Amino acid sequence: MTEPAPDPSATVPAAQGVPVARQAARPPAGEAGNRGLPADGPRAGEVADGSVVSTWRAITASHAAAIVALERELARQGLGVSEFEVLDRLSESRDRKFRAQELADAVHLSQSALSRLIDRLEKNGLVERCLCGEDRRGIYVLLTDEGLRRHAEAAPVHRDVLARILPPALVQCQCTDAVPA
Repeated sequence: MTEPAPDPSATVPAAQGVPVARQAARPPAGEAGNRGLPADGPRAGEVADGSVVSTWRAITASHAAAIVALERELARQGLGVSEFEVLDRLSESRDRKFRAQELADAVHLSQSALSRLIDRLEKNGLVERCLCGEDRRGIYVLLTDEGLRRHAEAAPVHRDVLARILPPALVQCQCTDAVPA
């Protein structure tokens, strides 16, 4: 006894606000083009691919909207988004300092891009560079008192923008695991 073909209008349940993806109908097992896959359930990856793509698009749209709003609001504080992110990471770190390479990784910048950004922050008195005592090749970036003050002024603006822009489902996700490079 053969089972009926899946309904082409059937949908996959929405997961935490992710748009619903349609399942494509396919011929029963053994028919041309099916390569003997069972008639029940979607092909491997069909549903996951649709959910993954929908989720990716929602994340990138949220990121784009947040960046635009952050650029506008942080500019009023005299900071760019990357500049704020560096100050934010330094303010959260032990002793208000980071090795330059670790900071570049944390804020997703190349070492050369971070070096140019640190030049600007250093010129404005917000950070200082100092040599690493254990490794003379290493450089630490240290948050100054002025940098800490500027961060304290800008942080509520940053957090408010994120709270307004990011979808609650994404915020509740608590995706804090590091993503492999």
